[in-house]
Amino acid sequence: MRIVIFLAFLLGSLSCMAADVCNVGTGVERVSVGDVSLAYQSIGRDSDPALLLVMGLGGQLIHWPDDVVEQLCEKGFRVIRFDNRDVGLSSWNAKAPEANLAYEVLRYRLGLSVGAPYRLRDMAGDALGLMDALGIQDFHLLGASMGGMIAQHIADMAPQRVRSLTLVMTSSGAQGLPAPSPALLKLLARREAPSREVALEQQADLLAALGSPAVVDDRAMLLHQAEVAYDRAFNPAGVERQLLAILAESSRVDLLNRLQVPTLVVHGTADPLLPVMHGVHVAAHIRGSELRLIPGLAHRFQERFKAPLLAAVLPHLQAHRLDAQLVQL
Repeated sequence: MRIVIFLAFLLGSLSCMAADVCNVGTGVERVSVGDVSLAYQSIGRDSDPALLLVMGLGGQLIHWPDDVVEQLCEKGFRVIRFDNRDVGLSSWNAKAPEANLAYEVLRYRLGLSVGAPYRLRDMAGDALGLMDALGIQDFHLLGASMGGMIAQHIADMAPQRVRSLTLVMTSSGAQGLPAPSPALLKLLARREAPSREVALEQQADLLAALGSPAVVDDRAMLLHQAEVAYDRAFNPAGVERQLLAILAESSRVDLLNRLQVPTLVVHGTADPLLPVMHGVHVAAHIRGSELRLIPGLAHRFQERFKAPLLAAVLPHLQAHRLDAQLVQL
């Protein structure tokens, strides 16, 4: 009987310890990488394999769902999420010359060069600098949307440091792939707002448009999500500069062709921003990669699709975590 009581106590204690270790409410810290100050969170044990999450256009670290981060941590990963430059609590490039976004988009559509104050490869350098500052030599890497584009560069710049690569709802940037609808592009272009209220309505409209047609979003929930992000940081000019970094880049097909990192590509069949052929194209150009298509997934981490996403991602992460442990033995 005493043994049973002891085991129950031990299991309860371990559960509490896991909850403490995987607390997503841990404070945001800062690190300087060159001229850029990055805001980040490190969630989990320092001794666990690191998993770096790289967010997409205009997204902040809070846009990685807390419950997903907790589950990744509870599976034995030290999860690191951060604000890219020009969003959230990281540095805003206020000294950059003001760009005419409409003009640069026109140049992009005509196949002409696009001017940008920095490139996606610079943002990849930021992420590597963050890991250097944290003393993390090698890590698993997961990027979403623009974050997936940045992750492609990270894996190219430092392949020996990337244990595994997971690319979610992203693209190769190649010409000829399906474009988003004009209506969605119009919503993406609405960055200026005369008031907080208008800004929140605009963001809620965009979130709804990026969601799956299989899900009916609650408007109040979308407005709440927009409100949390707005009140943490609102920098539409920074989002424009990130967009210019995307447009200024040519196709990454040559980069993808030379990658030799274990890679999983995950894409939704209902993605309105980067239609499913973007994911198929990425996987086709990474030797040995695995492609997982999720029916109905669009371009947001909606509640209905969290379980399918984790079911796709976790086996890949765990497999290459075990590979690294066997090599160390």
